[in-house]
Amino acid sequence: MPNFPLSVFRICTLTAILLSSSCSDNSNRRPGPDSGLPLKINGSTTVNPPVAEAAEILRSREGLQIQVDTQGGSSGGISTLGEGLVQLGMASRAIRAEDRAKFPDCDFREIRIGEDAVALIVSRDVWESGVTSISKSEMKGIYEGSITNWNQLGGEDRKIAFFNKEPGRGTWEVFANWAYGDHHKSPQVSFPEVGGNEETRNKVSTTRGAISQLSSSWADNESVFALGIETETDETVFPTGANIVSRAYPMSRPLHLLTNGDPVGSAKVMIDFILGEEGQQLVRKHGYLALADLEE
Repeated sequence: MPNFPLSVFRICTLTAILLSSSCSDNSNRRPGPDSGLPLKINGSTTVNPPVAEAAEILRSREGLQIQVDTQGGSSGGISTLGEGLVQLGMASRAIRAEDRAKFPDCDFREIRIGEDAVALIVSRDVWESGVTSISKSEMKGIYEGSITNWNQLGGEDRKIAFFNKEPGRGTWEVFANWAYGDHHKSPQVSFPEVGGNEETRNKVSTTRGAISQLSSSWADNESVFALGIETETDETVFPTGANIVSRAYPMSRPLHLLTNGDPVGSAKVMIDFILGEEGQQLVRKHGYLALADLEE
């Protein structure tokens, strides 16, 4: 055996320790629940408001590090969870079979935190011209391009400016399932697209003749107005809390937090808080129905 100086062995030993430590650090870069990294949450802009406020409370009260983002909406929340980039996803649509097939290693769990509805909102000029409700067939006519002027629906002679929610957003999927029975059957369209709720509301409120799909809690009836849905029995149903609970309004949807398997660590702290009394009050504060409201 070569007679190396003791200093050489010390250097080699130190190098091996550093390499081992480096490999160990890299293996923990995926934000697992006990990794010591910040709790990362991503997804639906609809679910975001109560979750973001809960994160603020838990940062100050529990000292948790929490990052909340809304890149890609519900589909973004599902995919980033499936890819192991976040510990919690936010979704305003259900997990689909194709989601599970795309991410077979992810044990998706849906934790319902409240209920919302999708509204068809219009700008003030449309509402004040007398268009306050719409039927499914009329909405499909707008979506498919056969209805292009509000005077075809009893309003003023003004071109319809339709802003379509980005496909993949939970809001769009609920709308497409209502209009076509299955969002996969909705036709390809080339309208201008909008992403999050705030962008949608801003676009509609500042554009004459505008209409789009939006979380009903964001329809303030000041800058944008939620249309009633005309049913087959000639009733007009608005997205009120009572109509959402009774299912009289046809575009309600659950709001979910998503986990990969059973929640643990800081992810469980967040979920327990949101499901508790204080968290459920945050859900109500932002215009949604809390779980207890659905039992009435």
